[in-house]
Amino acid sequence: MADKHYTLEDLKTLVLPNEEITVQDSETGEEKTIKTVSRAEVAAITAYMLGVDDGHLEKYYSHHYSDLLEKLRGDRSATIIRYLSKARTILMNHFLNIDNEMVYNLSNLDRMDYFDQKELAALARWGVPVVQPNFRADKYMVRLTKLLEEHIDDCRSLFPESVKFDYIRSLFVIPHCQKEQVLIEEYNKYRANKLLYPFQMYLYWQPVDCGYLLYSDAKFLKVLYEQHGEEFYEGYKYRDASDDTKQNIYDFIHGSSSVVMVVDCENADPYKLYGVLRNLNPEDMKLVQKIILFDDYHTTIAWDYIGRMISIPVQHVEVPRVTDAKSLVDIQMAVGVSAAYYRDEVDSFILCSSDSDFWGLISSLPDARFLVMYEYSKCGNAIKEALSSRSIFHCAMDDFYKENAGDLQKIVLKKVLERYLPNIVGEDGWELTRQIYSDAYITAGEAEMRRFYEKYIRTLRLKIDKDGKFYVAMDET
Repeated sequence: MADKHYTLEDLKTLVLPNEEITVQDSETGEEKTIKTVSRAEVAAITAYMLGVDDGHLEKYYSHHYSDLLEKLRGDRSATIIRYLSKARTILMNHFLNIDNEMVYNLSNLDRMDYFDQKELAALARWGVPVVQPNFRADKYMVRLTKLLEEHIDDCRSLFPESVKFDYIRSLFVIPHCQKEQVLIEEYNKYRANKLLYPFQMYLYWQPVDCGYLLYSDAKFLKVLYEQHGEEFYEGYKYRDASDDTKQNIYDFIHGSSSVVMVVDCENADPYKLYGVLRNLNPEDMKLVQKIILFDDYHTTIAWDYIGRMISIPVQHVEVPRVTDAKSLVDIQMAVGVSAAYYRDEVDSFILCSSDSDFWGLISSLPDARFLVMYEYSKCGNAIKEALSSRSIFHCAMDDFYKENAGDLQKIVLKKVLERYLPNIVGEDGWELTRQIYSDAYITAGEAEMRRFYEKYIRTLRLKIDKDGKFYVAMDET
């Protein structure tokens, strides 16, 4: 058992390390051990833009983010920033030698081995000329910094909405760079603390000894926000399941003759499940025959949109109620799994539910293969011990990268908001935001709700339709 203890509530806010930790349910006192793994997608984008060399990019990021690196290399905006940042770091490292070359040998950047000439030429082709006549090293430092300031905003869309891009931007822009003393101070700070700069690449920050800054999104964003006097509360979004967990899922799928995912919509979070599906290898997931959603009309409308956003076929079974007080989802799901096993010859099921009642279903089909996905807050140790006793692999949907579910959340939140638009006059905008999140079954911190409020509630406008009638409309961007 790991010696670091946290509560289940801590998982929603803490920036956790890449290690095995113990978490405790504050209500039941039950303890469980989980392995936390932080994503490094935001860190990888930042490293690319800072000009970290290809060797280090491949070594530290290609295993999980090869597609992302390929995308960045084809993105002109990101590559412009990369080339400019790289040139500025070279200038920081060889400032005096470069300046002497200019003074005594009448040389320029395009005739110096320090700089990648292909990159300077590419910048010129893209309308970002760096090389200027009669420039000294100090003028080039100002020019590179001003070019970075002019083009950094073009990279805003590369980062998740939950990240404050202004903080990312601040790493590349030196305020008041025209003032000689400002650049002298930055030069001296960098040279004196070079080992504290990630990959020894120059960026505008207060250097601190925080280890490997760009290997973990949670750590990188925590430090970045602290540099701006703010606490980072959304580290939980940047955790990911371990490679071992994912490989067990792939092995289960490949070991099946026919595999179906069945979801108890009353006892599963649609956004967590969507995050799981988005974060698993599409090639492996193609072998899943279909996803069957067993739903009740009391659940969130998010289930209506999952099938439109993934490539796996989705069958949505809405289970009617005989009386309003009693749901029949669990019974219908048990019948559906049994029918698929005996009638359709499906031999393997990925069961998404935290309801321990499904142990009865699993026990009644001893020859069927099961893999169970649950949520920490809804699943006790007893059912997990029972699954382990049968060698049934089980994992938490909470562990998978949650930022992947942002597009589904945005669609659902906007659809819920549309319901309120006809009667929105006189409502309190912030209370409306809270109600929308509640209706969408999304648990979020105030910072996340504030972003939605600023983007969609504060921008609501009166418009006139083709018949000349007023209606309230939201910004669709």
